Amino acid sequence: MLVEDSPQDTADAVPAFLGHLARADARKHELGSHEVVVVLQGPHGYISPTWYEETPHVPTWNFTVLHVHGRPEVLGPADTYDVLSATVDHFEDRFPQPWRLARVEAYAHRIAVAVAVTGFRLPATTVTAKAKLSQDEREEVVLRLAEALETGRPYAGPELARAMRDIRRKP
Repeated sequence: MLVEDSPQDTADAVPAFLGHLARADARKHELGSHEVVVVLQGPHGYISPTWYEETPHVPTWNFTVLHVHGRPEVLGPADTYDVLSATVDHFEDRFPQPWRLARVEAYAHRIAVAVAVTGFRLPATTVTAKAKLSQDEREEVVLRLAEALETGRPYAGPELARAMRDIRRKP
């Protein structure tokens, strides 16, 4: 999902998210006819008790997540194509020579937009964020866990390690 650019960047501006899903799923779930909850998973991963280097500890799972509530608006073909194109751009921009949906525009309209995909805009009525990042542990323990996630051991999770370090820096 993408966050819609908002002309009004104020504290009380309501965020809206843009996305797409298979048309069959949109029909099955009656997209647009009732409120939905979209779960956006951030960095997450397994934390081994062996990484604490002290006992007692048990295995746990650290995570970040965002729950977005709202009533989606089903988009027409032109807006759905724009959402697909923006989504492709978001992921392709990391490549030195990014691929663009415009290269297959006619095909994308004929197959994806006309038959297979439903685009939507989700104005958020409620957004709830949650992070379980070992905040209850001492600083040196969190740093040890983050290091274990960064060193490529089984269950490496550099993004999760970064989130664990970053949350310690926040006031």
